[in-house]
Amino acid sequence: MVSYFIYYRVAPGREPFARQQTDRLQAALAVSMGARCRLLTKRAEPDLWMEVYEAVHDPAAFERALENAVRELQLEELLAPGSRRHVECFEG
Repeated sequence: MVSYFIYYRVAPGREPFARQQTDRLQAALAVSMGARCRLLTKRAEPDLWMEVYEAVHDPAAFERALENAVRELQLEELLAPGSRRHVECFEG
């Protein structure tokens, strides 16, 4: 099984909408891919977020679904200037 950890900074003032869109993203991936999803924020840095997706059985399909959903929900537009979505993938 594979787990994904995706971290980025949210633009100031965009946190409520970013939370709503991220909730939609994770709900869709939980249903379509069966992944366990969580959203974390860094202690003392509330603009630094981490999406966690665990128990991914088909990484290629998950990555396609994730990319499509991020594009559809326009999540890149909610990032802080100069920030990007950093994706780390672990097996185990």
